[in-house]
Amino acid sequence: MIGKLQGIVDYIGDGFIILMAGPIGYRVYTPETLTLKDTVSLWIETVVREDSIRLFGFSSLAGQNLFNMLTSVSGVGPKVALAIMGTIKTDTLMTAIATGDAKTISTAPGVGKKMAEKIIVELKSKVGGASFDFGASDSGGVLPDLLSALESLGYRRMDIVEMAQKLVAQNPDTDISKLVPMALKEISGNK
Repeated sequence: MIGKLQGIVDYIGDGFIILMAGPIGYRVYTPETLTLKDTVSLWIETVVREDSIRLFGFSSLAGQNLFNMLTSVSGVGPKVALAIMGTIKTDTLMTAIATGDAKTISTAPGVGKKMAEKIIVELKSKVGGASFDFGASDSGGVLPDLLSALESLGYRRMDIVEMAQKLVAQNPDTDISKLVPMALKEISGNK
């Protein structure tokens, strides 16, 4: 079983790369953003099916673990897991699962509301102890209110969720009436 590969990115295809490890080129499916001729080291997850053997590569063990958690959900195969990981940053995804934020998860291609809710139900207990203090500090539910308020002002969830999470984490005792202006100031400062 292949555990890790290190080599040069020789080709970038649609969702996969050819990684030259010595004289052998491996086709590795990955959500990572890589460039040609980069030397990379990827943790490898091998998925064996009746008709194929595929290698999935991740720059960190945390990414590989997240992939395995996602594919443990019935109905989420490697292709959907990669689409989720390629669309939503790891910490944002973990927070969305922990807080029950199906809207954020459903921004990934191929993931509808029902699939997002299923991911939350099946993984919430696994991510509950994750090492981000934001999940615990938002027990009052300020984040969903902040996201709803910003969405009603026309902002897309996938553009604001990371900023909103940081804002809530940095201001755990601040109520929604003060967080919305702070978020708008943050958004206008980023443009």
